[in-house]
Amino acid sequence: MLPAHEIPYLAGVGGVAQAQHHRVATEEMLIRLVGVGNEFRADDGLGICVARELKRRGLPGVDVREHSGEAAGLVELLRGTSAAILIDAISSGKPPGTIHRIDAARGRISPALFRFSTHGYGIAEGIETARLLGCLPQMTILLGIEGETFTQSVGLSDAVVKNVPALLY
Repeated sequence: MLPAHEIPYLAGVGGVAQAQHHRVATEEMLIRLVGVGNEFRADDGLGICVARELKRRGLPGVDVREHSGEAAGLVELLRGTSAAILIDAISSGKPPGTIHRIDAARGRISPALFRFSTHGYGIAEGIETARLLGCLPQMTILLGIEGETFTQSVGLSDAVVKNVPALLY
């Protein structure tokens, strides 16, 4: 496992950059990128790791946050934004390293994608609550990588690390 600070990020961040291109010319758009997870549970730290790297880069027009995944707090992070990108580890049973891109604004997200989550009432429920309260941004994308290891340890598995650049493009 690699520590978070050793992940080989590429120079550009296309997935986020693509969201920046969806701005409406007449109004300023706030893109909130939320890295979700627990950095002390191996691959569950994916979102936190990516958020820290993107925050370090200082992307214009992108408000980068870290979040544990707890539903009520997630609703508050989604409130008042024009667009949201959530990054988290996924556990759907697909091969480790599989990239997931889910348009959360189009419909419900299965809580089963987060089987090893420490978030409890978490990201899927938070998105649905925001939808019911009318505060889910019209553009809400969940980007994830299928995790391999969710045990108590620091660092991401090789299967996750090698796909981080592809997740962001």
